[in-house]
Amino acid sequence: MTEILSALDLLPAPAILVDERLRVYGANEATGLILPTLKAPSSLVEQCAEEDGDKLLNLLILSPDSPGCPAGLDIELGSEKDGRRWRNLQAKQVAGFAGFFVVTILDIHAAKTTQIETRRWEERWNAALVGSDLGVWDHDIRRGDYFYSGKWKEIRGIPRDSEVNADYESWIEAVHPDDREHVRTYIEKQAAGDLSVTACEYRERHTDGTYVWVECRGACVETFQDGTAARIIGTDLDITARKEAEGQIQRLKQRFELALEATRIGVFEADIVDHTVQFDDTLLEIFGLTGSPAIMGGDDWLSVIHPDDRHSALRRIEKGLASGNDFSNEFRIIRASDQTLRHIRSRAARFIDANGRQKIIGANWDVTDDISVRDELERAKTLAEARNTELEAIRSRLEFNALHDDLTGLPNRRFLDETLARRSEAAGLSILHIDLDRFKQINDTLGHRAGDFMLTHTSSVLRSTAASEDFVARIGGDEFVVVSPFQGDLCRLQAMAQRIIEQLRAPVYVDKTPCRVGASVGIAFDARPDCDATQLLQNADMALYRAKSNGKNRYEFFTSELQDQIVVKKRVSDEILASLERGEFIPYFQPQFDARSLDLAGVETLARWAHPLKGVLPPATFLAIAEELDVVSAIDAMIMEKSLEHMTALGSSAPKISFNISVRRLSDPELLTKLDRLPIPPEKISFELLETIFLDDSEGDLAANIEALRSRGFGLEIDDFGSGHASVIGLLKVKPNTLKVDRALIKPIVENREQRQLVQAIIEIGHSLGMKVTAEGVETAAHIDMLRDMNCDMLQGFALAKPMSYTDLLGFIAREDWRR
Repeated sequence: MTEILSALDLLPAPAILVDERLRVYGANEATGLILPTLKAPSSLVEQCAEEDGDKLLNLLILSPDSPGCPAGLDIELGSEKDGRRWRNLQAKQVAGFAGFFVVTILDIHAAKTTQIETRRWEERWNAALVGSDLGVWDHDIRRGDYFYSGKWKEIRGIPRDSEVNADYESWIEAVHPDDREHVRTYIEKQAAGDLSVTACEYRERHTDGTYVWVECRGACVETFQDGTAARIIGTDLDITARKEAEGQIQRLKQRFELALEATRIGVFEADIVDHTVQFDDTLLEIFGLTGSPAIMGGDDWLSVIHPDDRHSALRRIEKGLASGNDFSNEFRIIRASDQTLRHIRSRAARFIDANGRQKIIGANWDVTDDISVRDELERAKTLAEARNTELEAIRSRLEFNALHDDLTGLPNRRFLDETLARRSEAAGLSILHIDLDRFKQINDTLGHRAGDFMLTHTSSVLRSTAASEDFVARIGGDEFVVVSPFQGDLCRLQAMAQRIIEQLRAPVYVDKTPCRVGASVGIAFDARPDCDATQLLQNADMALYRAKSNGKNRYEFFTSELQDQIVVKKRVSDEILASLERGEFIPYFQPQFDARSLDLAGVETLARWAHPLKGVLPPATFLAIAEELDVVSAIDAMIMEKSLEHMTALGSSAPKISFNISVRRLSDPELLTKLDRLPIPPEKISFELLETIFLDDSEGDLAANIEALRSRGFGLEIDDFGSGHASVIGLLKVKPNTLKVDRALIKPIVENREQRQLVQAIIEIGHSLGMKVTAEGVETAAHIDMLRDMNCDMLQGFALAKPMSYTDLLGFIAREDWRR
């Protein structure tokens, strides 16, 4: 054994003497330089990772003395503390000493590391190509080897595992006839070794018979001695969608030009730096400058404006430019062609062109006729307001002094109150409270004249139905009351209510137009002497509310059950107010996802009631009562405050948070001040506005607050789009960032072709107006795929995530559950 160890010292390479269990008996000096922690007695296994121990044992089993011996073993050796390096180990059994081996070590760390890194780069490059939308092709002309990737075949509808016929003439036949000439030219230049030719767009026939647009990019990487291409490598990209989008843009441009021509709107572009203005032909015609140069100096344009309006017009332009927002202008011109005075209205916006020059683009149109009509209407309005003021004063005096309704001739509310006070002393009293159904629709569609006719008709029906001792009154709007003595005859009350409903349901004609109203009736009675008539009227009102809630055109009696429901409603109201004080309304979050990547795009905040006894309750259990209590805005504020605390903690994990906002909350004069103090940037916050409330009725304070939110950088979204009656004009007024398509439209798209087309149209309208589109109610994988193909931007629904608490949201984001 001593002789073997002495022989090891003579070896220039590191060498170790081990037994068949890898116990170390000695090593030469060279080994100490690369494995300083290796000492005898110890085990060579201690110098490698635990999972590599079996490899070392196999090295001895398959030593060079064994048949089929491998060329050593590549393994990482060294202490865990100092770091392990790649070594090549070879083992040879010691002659005459059974069970002993000499292991020699060669340092291969640099070469092995380079090899591994090269393999990793190759894997990354291959993965990148496979994961991209690029089809790869390689024409090795020198060797006659032609390669086409699976994606290349997929673009053309060819199965990935199919062979491709590389014959040039066969392939060129698949190219669209209109594109073949320039494709041939492109290929000929590449084949000639022209490195300046790298890209070509053309149409190629798909296996289904349609044509796909292909963007081909290639380059010569090897050449023959004569300079012609020996090898060309490139990629193909399916750009059909992009080409279709370009076509859509061109069609929109044509429509825009037609619209301008039809509406006689002239367009101008002004250069702020060199003070020049360019007019289109329509605007030159409006100004009476037909035949003049299309580009002129700013002073030339000012000379057309009426002298009295030049200063104010310039001030409005300067103010608009300073604000950075779109701005309007209005001025008079003296038309150059005929010296007539015309009124011009203008709308303009500031922008920076592709060369970085600051410019203004805008439109002018002649509103002379509109101004004339407006002035005439203003004069008529002034006269009408003066007359209405006089009539209102007369009516106020009459209503103050009279006890009867001047339209129907029935007693009014004041007369009713006096009558109830007198009849409370009588033994037994009953009250029928009548409210007309669909009365507002008649007023809105046929006008107030028809509405007044229906009110007088109703008064006639009630008079004819009531007995001589009954008292009939109109107490306001379309509400009437019949007060009658009660001696216990319920059948009489039922019969009276039924007759009223049947007679009012029958059609009557106003100017030969049939009109139909219905009636809901609430009945309350008390047979006791000295009954509380005021309470009885309230009971009849509650019964009327029940009749309307149960479908209208019916009557309901006040009952103890109804009383109990009122008590329950009162209790729930008290609980809501108490929960507000205790902060028991909490946010739930429903994530929203990018339709393409399924990355988390944001979360919508939803209100939940953490009831102390019943657990977490959805809005359906408290929202209606909360609206009656007028505390919805307070709940909104509480939800927002708690949500923003959570979102501050989440940071970049949640790119955006959106809130539903009520009308009262949006009209809060302190809203903007509170929002300015929020802990997260405005661009991460969106407010969801109900379509039915805001789109077609966003005027006055609401419109001002919406504009203020937009100017501060907050996002605006139209919620439940498609469920109401909003118009495109309404969309243009509000200018939301996002449309949220109502779940009722999304659910049937998988099965219903017409519904799919409707949703597709909404998405295209939203995109054409610069808005993103979110689909609500995404419940299946089929919904996800279909909406992605429709180019929808974001998805929200149970297929990806249900509403959840903040704690559940943290885990959901961390685990990326939706990707499973």
